[in-house]
Amino acid sequence: MTLKPLLGYGKEILSKVLEPGDIAVDATVGNGHDTLFLATCTGADGQVYGFDVQAEALASAKARLDEAGVLERVTLWQAGHEQMGERLAMHRGQVKAVTFNLGYLPGGDKERVTVTSTTLPALEAALDLLAPGGLVTAMLYSGHPQGKEEAQAVLEWAKGLDQKRAHVLLYQFWNQKNDPPVLLAIEKRNSPST
Repeated sequence: MTLKPLLGYGKEILSKVLEPGDIAVDATVGNGHDTLFLATCTGADGQVYGFDVQAEALASAKARLDEAGVLERVTLWQAGHEQMGERLAMHRGQVKAVTFNLGYLPGGDKERVTVTSTTLPALEAALDLLAPGGLVTAMLYSGHPQGKEEAQAVLEWAKGLDQKRAHVLLYQFWNQKNDPPVLLAIEKRNSPST
């Protein structure tokens, strides 16, 4: 058995949930790698929404999506992920997947990072938007001070979720040094009674 890198495992479990025609959300677009993956999974009849506060990130993502020929099925907003619930209220209960890649923009300003005060409301909104059986994934990076605080808060939030509402999986490499990232996956239960 070969253990999968965290990003690869995150995409694998998302691909088992997403089908052509589905709605998905990239809560932290960055350079658009996850956005492109979601658009590929949801196909020509699907819809992907993306959030990022940095114009340079959205420009990079837009170029990547355009080059891949999927830009027309993606809506990008220069807005924080905490606005997800409000902007996507019309899709409540219909979204199949939401992905978060927390921290800072790779190759960007390492001082501009995601923060607990916006991430926790965004995660709660993501869970509310999900269809039964839908999935939220979040890559948590604790290699910088703000990341440690954010990762701890997100893990505490996830641990406190009622198991009748959601199943929570934590995937991490236990013996790696230097604060390796962890993958959090949250599956929305079919109904409160199951």
